Amino acid sequence: MLTEELQKEICFPYSKIRDVQGNMISDVYNAIKGKKRIIMHAPTGIGKTIAVLAPALSLAIKNNLTIFFLTSRQTQHKIVVDTLKQIRQKFDIDAGCADIIGKKWMCLQKGADAMATGAFHEYCKSLRDESNCEFYSNTRKQGMQPTIGAAQAIEELKVIGPCHVHEFVEQGKIKKMCPYELAALAASNAKVIIADYYYIFNPSIRDSFLLKIKKELENVILIVDEAHNLPNRVRELLTHKTSSLLIDNAKKEAGRHGCDEAVASLEIVENAVFEVGKDIENEGVVSKNSLVDAVSRSKNYDDMAAELFFIGEGIRDKQKISYVLSVAKFLEAWLGSDIGFGRILKKEMDKKLKISLVYRCLDPSLAAKDVIGRSCSAILMSGTLTPTSMYRDILGFNEAVEKEYKSPFPKKNRLNLIIPKTTTKFVQRSNRQYAEIANVCCDIVDLVNGNSAIFFPSYELMLNVNEYLQKQSKKPVFIEKQTQTKKDKEELLAAFKSHKGKGAVLLGISTGSFGEGIDMPGVLKSVIIAGLPLEKPDVEKKLLIEYYDDKFGKGFEYGYVLPAITKCLQNAGRCIRSETDKGAIIFLDERYAWRNYYSCFPEEWDMEVSLDYESALKEFFGK
Repeated sequence: MLTEELQKEICFPYSKIRDVQGNMISDVYNAIKGKKRIIMHAPTGIGKTIAVLAPALSLAIKNNLTIFFLTSRQTQHKIVVDTLKQIRQKFDIDAGCADIIGKKWMCLQKGADAMATGAFHEYCKSLRDESNCEFYSNTRKQGMQPTIGAAQAIEELKVIGPCHVHEFVEQGKIKKMCPYELAALAASNAKVIIADYYYIFNPSIRDSFLLKIKKELENVILIVDEAHNLPNRVRELLTHKTSSLLIDNAKKEAGRHGCDEAVASLEIVENAVFEVGKDIENEGVVSKNSLVDAVSRSKNYDDMAAELFFIGEGIRDKQKISYVLSVAKFLEAWLGSDIGFGRILKKEMDKKLKISLVYRCLDPSLAAKDVIGRSCSAILMSGTLTPTSMYRDILGFNEAVEKEYKSPFPKKNRLNLIIPKTTTKFVQRSNRQYAEIANVCCDIVDLVNGNSAIFFPSYELMLNVNEYLQKQSKKPVFIEKQTQTKKDKEELLAAFKSHKGKGAVLLGISTGSFGEGIDMPGVLKSVIIAGLPLEKPDVEKKLLIEYYDDKFGKGFEYGYVLPAITKCLQNAGRCIRSETDKGAIIFLDERYAWRNYYSCFPEEWDMEVSLDYESALKEFFGK
């Protein structure tokens, strides 16, 4: 409950606070004040950004703390910056803000954005160390102090701030300075830093970045937006991969640079990889020692890794990127712990046999737990952060306040319907099933006056259903493609929206570009989630299920079922984006009616199950 006293204290720039928003503000304020951690399932429409920022900023100013607002979406970066601008206008508070994305995307060196992230960071370091980057030299003096020009640029940005990342980039172009370093200089005196997850959850990046901006994690209020993505993002950060193709490229690279000893060492690694995989048919689990022993029969493993590291760095300095260095880093990572990790070998034929080795992180708490525990306070929020207990467990919270808020949108404007008529279960897939899915989808979109989106578990399934859907649909059909550029996607969405009056159909993938993150208020009248987006039960997924079974006794739920339901809920969230939107959300698969899946839906959704979907839709839309 939001008290009058608290309302006066917080930096809330708007005239009205909704009831549910007031509860959220109060919960966040109490969590930060008590140095607690809070996990919040907060549906679309509450106004999460300001409900978190208003109390957090008030307490950050009062207690000399820094807010890290972490989000992977640049659209959300802009929302945070715009919100801070409104706070500044109303309260005349110049709290200071730094908006930072990946360093290579801010870099002004030609070709930097095309480089792999790891290779770019090595390249950037070598340019700085050898004073070969004009932009960096114009921004930082020796000893990391800002140049006179950089200090002046920061003051200019303060006047027009809070600034979006593009304004730092533009300032860098004009003054021939490094935009990333300008943003880092701004961050040193900022109360709010907007960044991607990896700035805090990647251990090496976190430590160097906090040192650079003279901040300590213990004095940070951590806000993680779209936190349902955090477990997978952290797993990826801690995962290392190599392949026979990459090793072959490293051999060719070493040969071009006259590094015959490296070529010989890489041949030993290549032979060892094939030896480890000789008894594996498609994919399987391997041990740490299987690779180490296979290499060590020809050469000392540690000596070889160190040698390749040295040679790879030399090659990197000459050509920005090095495959040799990539192999060396993998060999080093492979020696890591088995606790919370799996080692997987995969084979595939593409003209010739290709083998991949993956040192896969299974447990995101290995990185997240320390960050969450050391921060002054941590706030995780998302519209699909349910059940909150799962995120508490898998991210390693020792203690956490768990909150689930109700949607502020009228329930009468939303139909949540399960149609248990078809299935995308792999063993039952057939042309007859695809045709039936297309029939039901066409029935639904034809009943809807306006646009509809249909989300599928995979591209292959979508294309199979589309063969039948295209023949029957009375409305234009737009299809998400795997190779689309950002511009292609924007053009596709614009064309789709232009059919708002008579209606059109958008086909997408549950895990694709349109399944999460797009916001089309007033455009979509129905969303169909055709099938369950369960991940392929491969070796990696089985390892994850086994790991969570051993740790929590909930392997199937945490490793398989609930991640799929989260994707469904994200897809469903594309439909109702404002208080005036009215739409039907259809879950088309018989498994949604099964108890183990049905029980995963939020209680407030009031799910209906019916085969008579036409009557349900006509009644809902008043036909």
